[in-house]
Amino acid sequence: MHYLISNQDNRELPLDADLSGKALRKETAEYYDECYWDYLLTWCNRDNLAYHYGYWDKSTPYQHHQALLNKNQVLYDAAGIKASDRVLDAGCGIGGSSIWMAKNYGNRATGMTVSGQQAIYGAQHAKRQGVGDLVDFEVADFCQMPFENESFDVVWALESSCYALNKGVFLKEAMRVLRKGGRVVVCDGFFTRREFNDEEWREVLTCLNGWAVPNLCLKDEFSGLLEQHGFHSPTMRDLTLQTMQSIDYMHSVAKRLRPMQKLGEWLGLRTKGQTANYWVGVAQHYLFTKNLTAYCIFTAQK
Repeated sequence: MHYLISNQDNRELPLDADLSGKALRKETAEYYDECYWDYLLTWCNRDNLAYHYGYWDKSTPYQHHQALLNKNQVLYDAAGIKASDRVLDAGCGIGGSSIWMAKNYGNRATGMTVSGQQAIYGAQHAKRQGVGDLVDFEVADFCQMPFENESFDVVWALESSCYALNKGVFLKEAMRVLRKGGRVVVCDGFFTRREFNDEEWREVLTCLNGWAVPNLCLKDEFSGLLEQHGFHSPTMRDLTLQTMQSIDYMHSVAKRLRPMQKLGEWLGLRTKGQTANYWVGVAQHYLFTKNLTAYCIFTAQK
């Protein structure tokens, strides 16, 4: 059996690998820089700029790209965000959520990413979509935020908290930069247990390695972690069912592109990072359909 260890890097790494926070930030930035076009061509578009899973309400017919935008609305409503709230988009990617809330509600938002290239792309997209005056970007680690105490009303972490080696350090920093009464909203994948057999562990490692994620928190432990770091009134909503169509879509895209992936590998056109990212499309489907992973949204207040 194999066991997921909290606050440690559970990926398959060389024995001499640098396990420092600086090295992890560098690997995360390199992954997203290498896979920029993979995301833009196979997952998101220049309007939604979304690197996250979509949200599907079966009573309403819409396409994949609308489902990606729906996820922003789900988080916005869950956190009770108002137009006057100053929002920190912690782990912002190329700015999709920050730009969305600025365009739709007029919020001032700061996107934070460890990738300098993502910050450049984000600023370009914000200007192109007419909200360059409302959205700014910082290249920084959300476990060591460069902001003064009580700078924000909301800390927003959409599929980004998973990149923190120690989730508690991120929550401690979120607590510090939030104003009194501020809210944190975290939406991510969470493991449902720590113990895995050989087959399950192979798929777990494929996802962790492919997405440069050191570990995932357990679904049943995250509310306690929020309270442990000073937050109160935590809520949790399991969105796995509403996300499943997006999980299936990623799987179908991976299967459809497999011949191109194989050809690209053979011709030497795909980097190791891009190839690892491709295989996550298959492995993530296994983890969700086997109920090893749940997709949840947590909120809490300072």
